[in-house]
Amino acid sequence: MDPLRHSPSPSSSRASSPRTLSCERLGYVGIEAVLDQLKIKAMKMGFEFNIMVVGQSGLGKSTMVNTLFKSKIWKSTMPGLRVPMPQTLQLHSVTHVIEENGVKLKLTVTDTPGFGDQINNDKCWDPILGYINEQYERYLQEEILITRQRHIPDTRVHCCIYFVPPTGHCLRPLDLEFLQRLCRAVNVVPVIARADSLTIEEREAFRHRIQDDLKTHSIEVYPQKSFDEDVNDKILNSKIRERIPFAVVGADREHMVNGRCVLGRKTKWGIIEGHFPCLSWLGGCEQSHA
Repeated sequence: MDPLRHSPSPSSSRASSPRTLSCERLGYVGIEAVLDQLKIKAMKMGFEFNIMVVGQSGLGKSTMVNTLFKSKIWKSTMPGLRVPMPQTLQLHSVTHVIEENGVKLKLTVTDTPGFGDQINNDKCWDPILGYINEQYERYLQEEILITRQRHIPDTRVHCCIYFVPPTGHCLRPLDLEFLQRLCRAVNVVPVIARADSLTIEEREAFRHRIQDDLKTHSIEVYPQKSFDEDVNDKILNSKIRERIPFAVVGADREHMVNGRCVLGRKTKWGIIEGHFPCLSWLGGCEQSHA
């Protein structure tokens, strides 16, 4: 018997894709109620958002996180208080539950003190990448179990905010080496730390230099091109990419400005209001892991 006669060909073994046919409805089905059910479930369960902040000491990472979420998420170092510099990179995480208008957010912030603070920063990114990949592996192992938990704790890092020192020149070799590796593992959002130390002209020139560095070294930050699913997404993402890296100003003290209370830093020239882009677009970082 010729074995070739009974061996299935690649074309015959490939499953045919199902055809999508339009169906004429005979009455009301209630499909639209699914949206209400999903909303009720989401409001009951809440959301999880895990964020990592990376950058050298003194760039205002803790203050920026507090400004972003309008809460005391992380304790900032008191001015003039000397804190011993860690000899090796360490990762610290803190979790809070924030509720706004009935929506609960379980927020986990992971800080990376010691990054880039040493004389020899060779492979200082290994603990960070190892931690990120470990969380992916832990979630995957829970998901592939036959009898898995009803709700799997999500410890994956959804977004990494990378703080660039406001040098006004370009990205350092350390930044380029790390970002090339980091963008393959997590959504990266680069920001210019302490942007109020630059003039408007210096800030825009610095932003364009960083954009050129990212393009030259093929560093794809959030939002990636793969997120341009339709015309509206492409327009929105293009506007975001034009403003990357974001210029941020962190502040954790309240001041009254024109009858409203704002977070800002008071100087003899006026009050610098703490500023970070709206948090709503960062939700795409969490959804990209779903």
